[in-house]
Amino acid sequence: MSHYNRILAAIDLTEEADQVLARAREIADNHDAELLLLHVVEPVGYAYGGDIPMDLSDLQDQLDQAAHEQLAAFGRAHNVSEPNQVVSVGRPESEIHRICKERDVDLAIVGSHGRHGIQLLLGSTANGVLHGAQCDVLAVRIR
Repeated sequence: MSHYNRILAAIDLTEEADQVLARAREIADNHDAELLLLHVVEPVGYAYGGDIPMDLSDLQDQLDQAAHEQLAAFGRAHNVSEPNQVVSVGRPESEIHRICKERDVDLAIVGSHGRHGIQLLLGSTANGVLHGAQCDVLAVRIR
């Protein structure tokens, strides 16, 4: 097994995120590695195909603020310092790849429900992360 120095746990801020974070904390502790938390907020326009003729910036700001608050709570619960808590806006797979590269991450850990159509084994986000990652990827099965 490789020795990991910096581990990123990408979470969705649901109660299931604790399963991913518990595994990430265990691996980080075993490797004496730094643990980073990441949550990616998808732009509001994505949900509507960008066809809404109104300014959604206030809604986007509210989503971002809520994500920061929720990520901070997960960070406190799993002993992750504030500088290692990242909220990013974009497509989850792309942002996970970008942050991994920027922060020199050795291992990316994501949750996997494993029930998304053709990607039955991993799930769409986990599958996307796996296929573009420049570091090791661990998909934690959500139970």
